[in-house]
Amino acid sequence: MLVRAYAKINLVLDVLGTRADGYHELFTIMQTLDLHDVVELTEARDIELVVEGANLTAGPENLAYRAADLLRRQSGYSKGAKIKLVKHIPIEAGLAGGSADAAAVLRGLNELWKLGMGVNELESLGAVIGSDVPFCLKGGTALVQGRGEKVDSLPSLPPLAVLLVKPSFGLSTGQVYRMYDDIKKPFHPDGQGMLQAVCCGDVSGVVARLGNALEQVVLARHSEIREIKEILAAFGANGVLMSGSGPTVFGLFDNESLAVKTAGRLQKRNFGVWATKFCTSKAGWQTLRG
Repeated sequence: MLVRAYAKINLVLDVLGTRADGYHELFTIMQTLDLHDVVELTEARDIELVVEGANLTAGPENLAYRAADLLRRQSGYSKGAKIKLVKHIPIEAGLAGGSADAAAVLRGLNELWKLGMGVNELESLGAVIGSDVPFCLKGGTALVQGRGEKVDSLPSLPPLAVLLVKPSFGLSTGQVYRMYDDIKKPFHPDGQGMLQAVCCGDVSGVVARLGNALEQVVLARHSEIREIKEILAAFGANGVLMSGSGPTVFGLFDNESLAVKTAGRLQKRNFGVWATKFCTSKAGWQTLRG
């Protein structure tokens, strides 16, 4: 059984404060991208994880492994699965690659093991694994609140072309949030305006309201982020923003050919570059045969 694990970007991300449990209270609108990892699942006596395409641990620290282990313990299933994870989503990039893999494992093993769990049950398990996992289970365009466990689907946006550009370094999500906590006057993007624009299908309004409260702390320490944003804007991106905790920057383009052309120009520099688009089809969440 093959399952796709889709990357995401944040069209807007606001941090409303720190919760009693130590997590941050978020208001963010997430969008699934067509860029995806592939997870292959087969029956086995125990849980075994193999990772291709990235230098990642294949043990219990990996979110895909943790998802399988948690699902087995919660369901009481007696056997296991071999998980082959083929990575295409860059790691430590603000694109929820690990969370997407965990969500794919939960969806796939629920079917492979014939557990019959509903979406709400899987989302509850996903929230235990990581804050982005509930959204990755639902996908599409969604308003995400709380620490990530509250996910409300929104009307689908057109399949806009997206160019992802990642500098040569990665960032720890926890470290970025700790840096954010030290800011005296944090930036707050127009989250409500973005929500209204998305609900109305107003693409120009979406572009005008792109905003990320975490971007300022990363910009202050990594000038490469500003450089990438300026390059994307100069090459014709309608809107540019750092995704999540970074450091990946995305540019939104009118058409896919312009995004691909820009990708070719940027590949000559020391950046990772991926041309993709918004993923709006729920067919993408179905398991693949073959």
